[in-house]
Amino acid sequence: MKQLFGMLILILFVAALLTACKGRSSGGGTNSTSAVATGSVPLSVAVAPSDKYAYVANFADDTVSQYTISAGALTSMATPTVAAGRSPNSVTVDPSGTYVYVANNSFSGTISQYTIDMTTGALSAMTPSTVSSNNWPISVAVDPSGTYAYVANNGFSGTVSQYTISAGALTPMTPATVAAGVYSSSVTVDPSGRYAYVTNRGDGTVSQYTIGATGALTSIATLTPVSAGTSPTSVTVDPSGTYVYVANSGSNNVSQYTIGAAGALTPMTPPTVVAGTNPSSITVDPTGPYVYVANSGSDSVSQYTIGAAGALTPTTTVEAGITPWSVTVDPSGKYVYVANSNSYSVSQYTIGPTGALTPNP
Repeated sequence: MKQLFGMLILILFVAALLTACKGRSSGGGTNSTSAVATGSVPLSVAVAPSDKYAYVANFADDTVSQYTISAGALTSMATPTVAAGRSPNSVTVDPSGTYVYVANNSFSGTISQYTIDMTTGALSAMTPSTVSSNNWPISVAVDPSGTYAYVANNGFSGTVSQYTISAGALTPMTPATVAAGVYSSSVTVDPSGRYAYVTNRGDGTVSQYTIGATGALTSIATLTPVSAGTSPTSVTVDPSGTYVYVANSGSNNVSQYTIGAAGALTPMTPPTVVAGTNPSSITVDPTGPYVYVANSGSDSVSQYTIGAAGALTPTTTVEAGITPWSVTVDPSGKYVYVANSNSYSVSQYTIGPTGALTPNP
């Protein structure tokens, strides 16, 4: 019954998203920010470490859009999309820039796996093209060494699937999954590769794990998941591995934590800072003290600076497309990209010397 209830929640969520898509975008219009077209209902964007290529998971048409990048601007490749599994929700590039993984968010969930052509950036499906996950995989992350991958599975009894990576191919570990909270929604690995964190939108918590010598996750001893805001949807770690930030879609704020010596999270003072309406994604600039949040309910991106003790200070917001669902910073720390689920587009920005975003012409 719990699993069926979880399926119903996700189906209702997707139906609401697609209905909003028709009602707000009128067939794919955009706001005034500089943007490029994607497939239908883009939910995630990732940039290769080379800064030459970008990939977008398109939930409603089961594809991945692929782009070349020049001076921060995206241009569709000769083959603009490749096939993914059913309902692709999250895309990531491995640290070597050689492989791409996509979480396909359906009941019989899979992870699509691709190799990147190092000359053109085009994706080619591996053999096999997918590996099994648990039900409703929603977020995928690769550890900094490129040796392990983790997938948050958005079921009522949330789990994290764990894999080893060999020549790009994923192989489930033993055990194949570890327990998380209710409706797990996002997974990230800290820069040291020692810890992993998972947001659980159903119970307002963040699960905390250590990563063992074989890549297996173990819940941090004696700790229950730490509290977050309402419906935490996205989690990120700063480049120093000292701070964790969580976007809370239901309470319109960002939770902020320090990471202890054993990986345990401690809420800062204050424990939250304000965001826009329904923040759905959060990312940290890999080269500077800036944080960006995509606000799906207010069609905007909130901007923050990171203080000396890790606390965020809001600056301004910038306009995005319609229902911005995912935000990422390129590895050079020069550009920001936002997947707009209801305008079928990716907004493009340049990061200024103070962290402020300017639409990329």
